[in-house]
Amino acid sequence: MKLDTYKSPIGVQAYSSKAMLFPSCALYWSNEQKYEASTWVQLLNPPHSFSYDEALLLCQQSEDEWVAWIPEHGEIVLNISQFCIAN
Repeated sequence: MKLDTYKSPIGVQAYSSKAMLFPSCALYWSNEQKYEASTWVQLLNPPHSFSYDEALLLCQQSEDEWVAWIPEHGEIVLNISQFCIAN
């Protein structure tokens, strides 16, 4: 087995923000973002590979956590860093 040792002249740019990894969420990331119950959100890391990638916010549990419902998965507690507003 031979390893590919080709080096790109451009280089590899590190992803320093979630906005670069998830461009559809870029406009919605803010420390001041206010979420509301009954809002569908995009999950950045679904609980398992077969679950939906969206969740419905049910109620706020703490300043940084929401109780949400994921179809065919059930209720889950999500930190606000785990989702963004679904487009």
